[in-house]
Amino acid sequence: MDRLGLPHRLWRLLPAGPRRRMAARLVALAAPRLAHPAPPATGGVIVAGEFTRASGLGESARLMLDALAALGQPAWPLDIGPLLPAHSADLPPPPPWTTLPPANAALVLHVNAPLLPLVLARLPRALVRGRRVVGYWAWELPLAPADWRAGARCVHEAWAPSRFTADALAPLLATPVRVVPHPLAVRPAPPPGLGRGDFGLPEAAVVVLVSFNLASSFARKNPLAAVAAFRAAFADRMDRLLLLKVSHADHHPQDFALLAAAVAGAPNIRLETRTMPPADAQALTAAADIVLSLHRSEGFGLVPAEAMLAGKPTIATGWSGNLDFMDAGSAALVRYRLVPAQDTRGVYALPGAVWAEPDIAHAAEWLRRLADDPPARAALGAAGQEYARARLGPAALAEALRGLAVGGAA
Repeated sequence: MDRLGLPHRLWRLLPAGPRRRMAARLVALAAPRLAHPAPPATGGVIVAGEFTRASGLGESARLMLDALAALGQPAWPLDIGPLLPAHSADLPPPPPWTTLPPANAALVLHVNAPLLPLVLARLPRALVRGRRVVGYWAWELPLAPADWRAGARCVHEAWAPSRFTADALAPLLATPVRVVPHPLAVRPAPPPGLGRGDFGLPEAAVVVLVSFNLASSFARKNPLAAVAAFRAAFADRMDRLLLLKVSHADHHPQDFALLAAAVAGAPNIRLETRTMPPADAQALTAAADIVLSLHRSEGFGLVPAEAMLAGKPTIATGWSGNLDFMDAGSAALVRYRLVPAQDTRGVYALPGAVWAEPDIAHAAEWLRRLADDPPARAALGAAGQEYARARLGPAALAEALRGLAVGGAA
C-alpha cells in the first residue's frame, strides 16, 4: 500500500466538521505572528481581497477601495485570489502599485476567518510584519462556526458589514467587532447607456429581477421561493416578467438543474447566466421595475442594497443583515418564520443555527400590489433610495480608520 495513501485515507475518514477545524488550526500555525500590542495605523490601507472575482467578498474589497478614494485616504489594492484554493478570475486585476505602502499602513483582508491564516502565510513576511491586521468578514447565520476561531487569532480586530454579522462573530474575539457597512452610496451611478432593449426585455412588461451567485449557497439565496411567489402572483401573464440573473451557473450544475426545472414551460420567466461587468449589472438593475430577494439569510445583502440605491422598489425577507439599510417604510418586507438552517452543501449545516423561511403568499401579495400600482412603486423606490443613502455612505469606514490610528492591546 502507498505509504502516503494510508494517512490520506484516514484523514478522509474523519467527519467533515472536525476535519475542517483541524485543518484551520494547522494552517494558523504557519501564519506569521501578530505584532503586540496592536500598532497604530495612520498611513493608509492595504486592501486585500479577491479583486478579480465576481463574488460578495470580491465586491466588498472593491467597494472599500472606492470609499477610501472618496475619503482621500491612501490605498493599495492587493489581489489575493491566486493565494486561495479554487480561484477563478472573472474580472480584470486592479492596477499595479505605483508606490509601496508605508510600515504604518493597515492590512485589511476581505477573506473569511477559515482561509485568512492561509493568505497570511502565503503573503511576503515584510508585508505583514509589524502591521495592524484587520479581518473584514461576512457570515450569514446568527452563530459562527467553531473553525473560525483559528482565523480570529490572526487579526488584531474584525470588521463586519452588518450588526447581524457582528453579533455572530463577537464570541470569537476578545475585542468588539466593528460594524462597517459596505459604502455603496459612494459609488457613482453608471452613465446612461444600456437599456431594456440591450437585455432583450420587453418595454411594456413589469420586470421583476432576482439576482444571485450560484457559487454562494443555493438554499440560502432561495431562488425557488422567488419563482413560487412570482408564479402565485401572476401565473402566465405575459405583461409580467421574472428575470433570474444567475452568476457562476456552472459552479453547481445540480442546483442550476433544479432552478431550470422549476421555470421550465413558464413563458414569462427567463434565465440570464452571463457574467457581466459591474456597470452592466447595475444597468440591468436599473432596467427592472421591482427587485426581489426571498433569501433565508443575508450577512448584508448587496443586491437589495444596490437596488434601493438605484431607486428600485425592493421586496425582501424581513430578517438578517439587510435590516441595517431597510425598514418597513423603505422596502416591502416579507413575513417569515425561523426554522433550523439546513444546507445540502454543508456550509451552513451548523447545530443550533436558524434562518428565515419567507412567506410565499405574502411575497406574492407584495408583487401584485407593486406591479399593479406604478405610483406606489415610484414612492417605495424613492423612500428606499433616501433611507439607504443615509446608511450606506463612508462615515462608518471613516470612523473605523480613526480607530486604527490608536494602538493598544489586541
